[in-house]
Amino acid sequence: MVRIIMHGCNGKMGQTVTGICSEDGEAEIVAGVDPYNGRENPYPVFQSIGECDVEADVVVDFAAAGAVDALLDYCAEHKLPVVLCTTGLSEAQLQKVEETSRQTAVLKSANMSLGINLLLDLLPKAAHVLAPAGFDMEIVEKHHNQKVDAPSGTAYALADSINDSLGRSYEYKFDRSKDRKKREKNEIGIQAVRGGSIVGEHEVIFAGTDEVIEIKHTAYSKAVFAKGAVEAAKFLAGKPAGKYDMRDVVLQPGTGTGPAAS
Repeated sequence: MVRIIMHGCNGKMGQTVTGICSEDGEAEIVAGVDPYNGRENPYPVFQSIGECDVEADVVVDFAAAGAVDALLDYCAEHKLPVVLCTTGLSEAQLQKVEETSRQTAVLKSANMSLGINLLLDLLPKAAHVLAPAGFDMEIVEKHHNQKVDAPSGTAYALADSINDSLGRSYEYKFDRSKDRKKREKNEIGIQAVRGGSIVGEHEVIFAGTDEVIEIKHTAYSKAVFAKGAVEAAKFLAGKPAGKYDMRDVVLQPGTGTGPAAS
């Protein structure tokens, strides 16, 4: 049984993870951390990670970006693996993630769903065929009206998966209204839509002459991400120090997904 500390336990994602773990025979939440204490949970809840004195195998983080620094310090000090799901981290925080990964196992992924991580493997293959043929590449992402960061971390990850495979030769374009000129060939447009209760939608468009290819992923429930986080926690527990991502989870032997399973 993998023992989990749920960092951000009283938020929407923290509560979704709590529900999934309650029905999972291989993982249990032994403690939670959240400054808001207006919920009843079947485990002790601490207002800060520094107060937590419960032994665990891994931390799952779905808190605010401002709480990440203290979390990373705690995990480094206790050599406690952490599944870092919070997005919108600063450059300084990303550097801290790198430093922490030298002390303990850190799994950071812009999106925890299996479908998105499979998409991250497929897009470079499409780009290698379509970009040299002159196809323009655009990404449109949609989320609920409470999401504070834009574009999403997943949109950046999708763009990076394309750009890295093409030698980082493309620039990202976020707002075309400022420059009244035609589209440049060496750019990847990234547009963000915020509205209603959209859980998450990411569409990658390859637009060529007289033909368009659209690759789209839609999440209909936050349970998609929570389930992925729990699977990541089970994967990460006991792993040596280093950086991991969700593709290490979905492509591991035995999952039936990707080349590692063959």
